[in-house]
Amino acid sequence: MSGLLSKIRVLDLSRVLSGPWATQMLADFGADVIKVERPGIGDDVRQQGARLKDRAGGETQERSTFLALNRGKRSIAIDMAKPSGQRLIRRLAACADVVVENFKAGDLARYGLDHASLARVNPKLVYCSISGFGQSGPYSAMPGYDLIFQSMSGVMSLTGIPDGEPGAGPQRAGYPVSDTTAGFYATIGILAALHHRDTVSGVGQYIDLALLDAQVAATSSMAMSYLVAGQLPQRVGIRSQLTCPYQDFACADGPMMIAVGNDSQFVSLARVLGHPEWPADPRFATTPERVANREALVPAIADILRQQPLAHWLPLLREANVPSGPINDFRQVFDDPQIRHRAMVREIAHPLSGSLSVVANPLNFSATPVEYKRPPPLLGQHTHEVLRELLAVGDAELAELGAEGAIAQGERP
Repeated sequence: MSGLLSKIRVLDLSRVLSGPWATQMLADFGADVIKVERPGIGDDVRQQGARLKDRAGGETQERSTFLALNRGKRSIAIDMAKPSGQRLIRRLAACADVVVENFKAGDLARYGLDHASLARVNPKLVYCSISGFGQSGPYSAMPGYDLIFQSMSGVMSLTGIPDGEPGAGPQRAGYPVSDTTAGFYATIGILAALHHRDTVSGVGQYIDLALLDAQVAATSSMAMSYLVAGQLPQRVGIRSQLTCPYQDFACADGPMMIAVGNDSQFVSLARVLGHPEWPADPRFATTPERVANREALVPAIADILRQQPLAHWLPLLREANVPSGPINDFRQVFDDPQIRHRAMVREIAHPLSGSLSVVANPLNFSATPVEYKRPPPLLGQHTHEVLRELLAVGDAELAELGAEGAIAQGERP
């Protein structure tokens, strides 16, 4: 592997979403990511999402959720419940730079795979634990998923239809935002800890990251209104609580979004809509006034926009530098000329399907670009390869470990 992290090895004990999202990012940057999975079962998300079709069009056991989170990795199937499996993982940790896990607090200590145990084997190890509520506190032993963290973090107090309107109530974000957010924080923390190890201390350290903490931190731009002034943000649906117009509007053939963020953009919008006098109206002259008088302004805008189709309004708004866009489904997303230009879909050779389309990493490095060479692995695909390469395990020991169920060599493409 090449790339920014080509000298870094990651032992990935995580599963589902937050941990694999972080380790896929590290793999994109060139790290050698070794994903440890349960023999015969694998990561839970191997059972989630649409099935990948093989070259003949038949369905395989590979599913879209796993494929979205695990490119660039090598999969080894080790049963960590068995003492011999635990010993293998400790040996792998001894030659790794990073360990990432997202078990419940305290779970891995039962197997001698917690930070304290592995740091004795490898003091240079950066060990990142991602859990629902963190390693301490009254909720630390509780399980949790994205829906819980969206609700407990305050996100759902911001999302959904306002009280008093039809269908009022909280709504969840349409993708697992808490897991993704935690994965980003984990990646940042790991990179910072590696930098400190290699430039300052010479030793690794422990990172305790909670999904609840990460999601609360990510709401900061809204939550600060409460900390600063005791004001609780309210649900306003698609609309912004801070500026106006900043919401959806119906055109003659479908919806669009307009997001006016400052006074100059409103001047441009008013001109496009044929009302250059609006910015001089005291009700609409500034952002706070437009927010206060949205009930007068928004219907006036809506009446004009619904008279023409999207193809009429979008070119005019873009020419005037008014932030605007259609509300796309994923077919429209991946057909969009900007998305195509930015190459946000890449192709990776896959042993079952021949080719696999993946959503690209959005970071574009000038000297060390992200490479898309290694597809999401089959379960246990690299078990023998990794154990031979890193631990010099011979054929006899591989056979013995396999016979006792400590390891499994998966399908070999």
